Amino acid sequence: MFGRQERVAILLLLSVAVVVISAHLALGTLGKQPFAHTFAENSADGELVSASGIVEQISYTKNGGHMNVYLNTTTIFIPAQVAQDIILNNGDSISVYGIVQTYRGKKEIVISSKKDIFVIPDNKEKNSLHKPDL
Repeated sequence: MFGRQERVAILLLLSVAVVVISAHLALGTLGKQPFAHTFAENSADGELVSASGIVEQISYTKNGGHMNVYLNTTTIFIPAQVAQDIILNNGDSISVYGIVQTYRGKKEIVISSKKDIFVIPDNKEKNSLHKPDL
């Protein structure tokens, strides 16, 4: 059947596969947050960053249905396949994770998944929804 060297090789391959799968599962549960840096104008293209603030403006591209969200002085680019599942309004407080990209000389954050955008509930709305019983 298998010689000693083949058995050792198979055992090593299986061990590596178990380690890789375990690492993938562990890192997958952590999400992007521990690995993201806060966005700055000097962030490098391709860097994973986070940003948060109030939505000042929302616009859609003329072609493709992509969404641009303007957050403070930062442009958040949301591709059409992600934008179709997102409902945002001016004045929403949001937090995003994405990859830095330079477009027409200006840095922007590109979102790759709906899971990378978090709408932060307004405290006033929370308080009005949870009125104490009298």
